[in-house]
Amino acid sequence: MTEDQFIGLIAQNIVYLAAAIFIIVVILKGIRIVPQSEKFVVERFGRLHAVLGPGINFIVPFLDVVRHKISILERQLPTASQDAITKDNVLVQVDTSVFYRITDPEKTVYRIRDVDGAISTTVAGIVRAEIGKMDLDEVQSNRAQLISTIKASVEDAVDNWGIEVTRAEILDVNLDQATRDAMLQQLNAERERRAQVTKAEGAKRAVELNADAELYAAEQTAKARRIQAEAEAYATEVVARAIAAHGLEAAQYQVALKQVEALNALGNGAGKQTIVLPANALEAFGDAFKLLKGGK
Repeated sequence: MTEDQFIGLIAQNIVYLAAAIFIIVVILKGIRIVPQSEKFVVERFGRLHAVLGPGINFIVPFLDVVRHKISILERQLPTASQDAITKDNVLVQVDTSVFYRITDPEKTVYRIRDVDGAISTTVAGIVRAEIGKMDLDEVQSNRAQLISTIKASVEDAVDNWGIEVTRAEILDVNLDQATRDAMLQQLNAERERRAQVTKAEGAKRAVELNADAELYAAEQTAKARRIQAEAEAYATEVVARAIAAHGLEAAQYQVALKQVEALNALGNGAGKQTIVLPANALEAFGDAFKLLKGGK
């Protein structure tokens, strides 16, 4: 092999090698593998051409260029504190935190420069505006509603930036020391008032229960008297009917019955076991016993 042929062979090999390298470069520049957590923004001649999603993507080498690699993972802004004045003129310091993710990278890239700073400024303004519509008590008690309102307002504000606000949180609402002392005094006064009201209600309830007990006792006494009166009236009525039906014999029977009951009571008395009676009284009792026997 001559020297010229050797030089030509080397040149030919160099050309083949360069062609192979060029083909490899073209292949590498034409294939883009996008991770699951990212999206690539592709420009052609300086203008937006496409947004590449996760997986294998093909672009035109040397014409299409990946300018931006955007993470689509959820992000959390650093906790921010801003002062706000409530509707009742109380100065509060609100700690907020916002979570968001990028849904349209082309809007985020070409419409806003500092995403975190823009969202932080927007949140601060919305928080001040919303707290300014509420009293301090409403801010403390309706925190969930306030968070929901702030989240909706932030979503509307950042919609043109291709951002989705996934969550907004109010971590704390801080008050100055003077306001805290005033609220503590108010709380103690309220507790004392409630204690006095509870004590007064207890005393009132005790009086009511006592009155109910006395009323119940009076009702029961009246009821017992009414029953006794009805029983006596019934007994009188029975005697009257007996007299009307049997005449003198029924009356004598009742008198004899009363005499026997009186004698029985007299005999059962303490220290009165010996009883002296006139003869005519014994005859009267004998008649009474006969009437009782005949009545039976």
